[in-house]
Amino acid sequence: MKVTFVKSIDKNLQTFAVVSSRSPDILFQLIHSLEKSEKRHFKLYIKRSSSKEDLKIILLFDAIDKLNEYDEKALLKKLPSIQKIQLYNLKAHLYKQILASLRLLKSADSIDLQLNEQFDYAHILYKKGLFIQSLRILDKAKETARTNQKFTFLTQVLALEKRIESLHVTRSIKNRAEMLSQEALMVSNHIQIMTRLSNLALLLYSWYIRNGHARNEEDEERIKEFMQNNLPVDAWEQTGFYEKLYLYQSYCWYAYIRQQFLMYYRYSKKWADLFEEHPLMKRVETGHYIKGLHNLLNAHFDLRDHKRFEETLKVLEKFSLTERVQENDNFRVQCFLYIAQAKINQHFLKGTFKEGLELVKGIEEKLKGDALFIDRHRVMVLKYKMACLYFGSGDFDTCIDYLQPIINSNTDLRYDLQCYSRLLHLLAHFELGNFELMESLSRSVYRFMAKMENLTRIEEEILKLVRRSFINSYQLKAELQPFVEKIRKYEKDRFQTRVFVYLDIIAWAESKIYKKTLSEIMFQKYQKEVLRA
Repeated sequence: MKVTFVKSIDKNLQTFAVVSSRSPDILFQLIHSLEKSEKRHFKLYIKRSSSKEDLKIILLFDAIDKLNEYDEKALLKKLPSIQKIQLYNLKAHLYKQILASLRLLKSADSIDLQLNEQFDYAHILYKKGLFIQSLRILDKAKETARTNQKFTFLTQVLALEKRIESLHVTRSIKNRAEMLSQEALMVSNHIQIMTRLSNLALLLYSWYIRNGHARNEEDEERIKEFMQNNLPVDAWEQTGFYEKLYLYQSYCWYAYIRQQFLMYYRYSKKWADLFEEHPLMKRVETGHYIKGLHNLLNAHFDLRDHKRFEETLKVLEKFSLTERVQENDNFRVQCFLYIAQAKINQHFLKGTFKEGLELVKGIEEKLKGDALFIDRHRVMVLKYKMACLYFGSGDFDTCIDYLQPIINSNTDLRYDLQCYSRLLHLLAHFELGNFELMESLSRSVYRFMAKMENLTRIEEEILKLVRRSFINSYQLKAELQPFVEKIRKYEKDRFQTRVFVYLDIIAWAESKIYKKTLSEIMFQKYQKEVLRA
């Protein structure tokens, strides 16, 4: 079982390598990712040393900054003083200088950069023979690392301390050798358990990104077996922040894959609450905090807990406006993606599809503007959700336009999303009355879902309904009531109802039976849920 998961990770890494080799010039990407303040700082930084080569890299920097896309021929035309043979070395030098400038500018915002800087200073002092001064800096760095739970950093600090103590008689502290030995063992134990738990969380998440929810009993048994074999025996006895974080993450993905949404909610809540118990870690592990809130929002959505959904969304929106998020591209984009998805989900809960369409233009603009920072998986998810908005609004042509890139994508990500994109695509053509396409499309959907082992009895019933109805569209209403009754029999079977995670097929059928819009059916459902809550 362990081998299967590792192979899955290896394949994902190989895919990433292929994509990377086709991606734009890395220097072009780096320059175009810079904010105005970062560009200004770079020029001030580089002009401090005004060698001829440095003046050339400023010209190169400005020329690349003005390009809309990387074109080496156009670049050389703009820079007659630079020969083609010089370009490679100048680009490499410029890339390093930009990173050095960013390191200097961003060091105050990053605990990791601050710690590494302190370690560099201590190492320089050690090389100068100033051992006591080096140890003092290392002690301060260790205190900062412990406060921020940076155990992996402690290993290199302890290694340098042990080197100093073993090669030189410092007499800085009595019994220092014994203390360092005990401390090294404690840190090693921390790192060992953290590594095992973080590996478990990563591999479970990778399985979900590749496959989506468990498709059948076989998938479920594999996941259970993997969890049992890889969860450390003493995992629940750990008290450290990172140990708890990775443990809760592991159970989040474990529950979500199995569609155990109540368990998913419990561990998403533990994940988010962990940061309330350790507020300092919101700054140290900002990305994990944002993702924890995102998973909590998803849990509320799956459980249709409208009140808590709105409360958590407000927390995430408020945090997205903090200086910590706004000054970091990764966090800013991460918040945008999760808030956009949550707001679309909110319209799904209420059935307000047309109102939800007002979000689309802004989301599309942000996706385009931040394309450098957004992964394909997240784009696929948002495109599918926007397609659902158009489907719910009755704009089936635009729905198809949004689904087409997902269907045509040559990717090994989210086979489940690709399956249900095809099913929604079929239903959109059905709604448009394109009956001449129904037979070939329904066969294509059946083959693909069967190949991906994603075909349940509900999907089979949907395909049968579509085939029977396009042959005789007048019989549709007569077919729908028995169809809904059949589907309801499977509602308690998680492996048969995965489709409900992606599309409320019962609400769609009821809209046909009662001659109402899908929005009206969903809104009535929402009102009943609010009254029950």
